[in-house]
Amino acid sequence: MSAFDDAEVYRSILESLQTGLCVVDVQKKIVLWSDGAERITGHLRYDVIGHCCIGEALLHCDQQDCEWCNEDCPLARAIKTGHAAEALGFLHHKAGHEIPVRARAVPVHNGHGSIIGAAEIFEDQQQATLTDRVGGLHLAGCVDEVTGVASRAMMQAHLRETLGTLAEVQRPFGVLCIRLEGLVDFRAHYGIEAAGSLLSIIGRTLEGSLWKTDLVGRWSDDQFLVIVNGCSEEALRSVAERVRRMLASNGIEWWGERRSLPVSMGRTAAEPGDTVESILERVQKSSDAASATRVRVAAASDNQTAGS
Repeated sequence: MSAFDDAEVYRSILESLQTGLCVVDVQKKIVLWSDGAERITGHLRYDVIGHCCIGEALLHCDQQDCEWCNEDCPLARAIKTGHAAEALGFLHHKAGHEIPVRARAVPVHNGHGSIIGAAEIFEDQQQATLTDRVGGLHLAGCVDEVTGVASRAMMQAHLRETLGTLAEVQRPFGVLCIRLEGLVDFRAHYGIEAAGSLLSIIGRTLEGSLWKTDLVGRWSDDQFLVIVNGCSEEALRSVAERVRRMLASNGIEWWGERRSLPVSMGRTAAEPGDTVESILERVQKSSDAASATRVRVAAASDNQTAGS
């Protein structure tokens, strides 16, 4: 009898895989979770075995309109149709942010040919994106030390280059300015480490929501700047909404409780004749207006609650 006739040997091999591997039964409860899945998501197998991958939102992104949070995810399609399924989507990291992944699922059959579940492999798309985007920037002053995204100096240089491309070949682009509201008070109350963790998660989420041709950087203590290439004003609005949805659930687990901060976002599309100064002034005004609107809405909500 060969040692490989032992089912536990096969299970050990599958669990040791460094790629993400998840096996579920027909109720979509997780029955196997690889070392790679632990590495990619931060969820240990003991956190997820026996839990439903969809219903309890342990793995799939729970943003509004996310196709992975219903019966259309690759695992569900593989079980329902009996065919392989593939998709790009997001998984929850245990730290609170979303990870862009490419997932491929296949149905699992028993000895009689009946479907008893599905197996899914998934690969972290963010790591490759980060490497491609920032790999050549690890020079002094090019990368923000707290978040790992591009620095202010790098963003200024990239903005000048992108404006030059606009002038030469009329390739459109847009700029987003994301402000983390109340960061100073958050840092004073919870400490530098907590604030740094939250900033890092925001940066990683922004990176994960962009194409490889785009660039995100830390612009100031509480602001990130995003340069979205090849993007018209109408398309920029859609990108901003997607980023807003992704940031809505960002937060960190700190001393047993979830901590987060609201964000305000400004946007502007580049125009012919723009300079670095003019486009930055415009997006900053948009960001300030968004921040003021958020404050007014919050104040009105507080007053309404107090009066009821």
